[in-house]
Amino acid sequence: MVSSRSVTPSDRVDLNVQVGALRLRNPIIAASGTFGYGVEFAHLVDLGKLGGFVTKGLSLEPIEGAPAPRLCETASGMLNAVGLQNVGVREFIQSKLPLLLKYNTPVIVNIFGCCLEEYVEVIRRLEDAEGLSAYELNISCPNVKRGGMQFGSDPLLVAEVVGAAKKAAQRRPLWVKLMPLVTDIRLIARAAESAGADSLTVANTYPAMAIDFRTGSSRLGNLSGGLSGPAIKPITLKLVWEVREAVKVPILGLGGIETAEDVLEYIVAGASAVQVGTASFTDPRASEEIVGHLPTTLKIANASSFKEIRDKRRTETS
Repeated sequence: MVSSRSVTPSDRVDLNVQVGALRLRNPIIAASGTFGYGVEFAHLVDLGKLGGFVTKGLSLEPIEGAPAPRLCETASGMLNAVGLQNVGVREFIQSKLPLLLKYNTPVIVNIFGCCLEEYVEVIRRLEDAEGLSAYELNISCPNVKRGGMQFGSDPLLVAEVVGAAKKAAQRRPLWVKLMPLVTDIRLIARAAESAGADSLTVANTYPAMAIDFRTGSSRLGNLSGGLSGPAIKPITLKLVWEVREAVKVPILGLGGIETAEDVLEYIVAGASAVQVGTASFTDPRASEEIVGHLPTTLKIANASSFKEIRDKRRTETS
């Protein structure tokens, strides 16, 4: 990371960013599945310094998740197969959300379901709760009513689930988290935007596996998992670029972010803000550390705001 230095009044920069209707104090958001429900990190991280955080994915009913081991280190990254373990939306509202109300940090709730009706019902129950800033729709789940095809792999299914979720989400913006391995992510992005997505998160983890050659078995409890970390950053950076060319709604970049320089690269590619995931497993304070390095890195880029960084896309890389 870039070394910290004292910032004089003349060096001050504007870290605020706008993601649709949501204004964040900075572009650093802790990603879903890597930051618990937020409260688990409160004794390690100053939540008030983050732009926001996304909760673990919430389903209609509790899910126990996948068998151990759930994590596996790979070259320049990590595989995970947690199995979407969560307490369910009812328990989240009763026991987790009240603890988050004392923190002045936007809380985005990641939600998922196995059919369209489950997505809608989770949102419906959250609509009556206070203290939330946005919903993030995980569309990488299999649609049990369509033979297991993943919602996010087909533009028609994307439009169907996003449209239904948007109708249910009257109080808050709807973010849609896209799958990375699709035929053309631009088609998926346009389908989500047309159906009402307020922002797009690009992207989820990449399906992958690791094998122990001595046993012939997977290194995870499941056969395969999701690849994340620095190894996927160049690929996801390109996806963000392509989605930015295809849609007008804001983009949240997600994939291999460990430094302030990584953040600025995603901003140039077209993201309005970013999500930090795997880095939190290495260092739970990673997201806060990155925030601390943003002013210096902006000054190195001869910029005083992230708008100036985004403008570089048009003037230097077009």
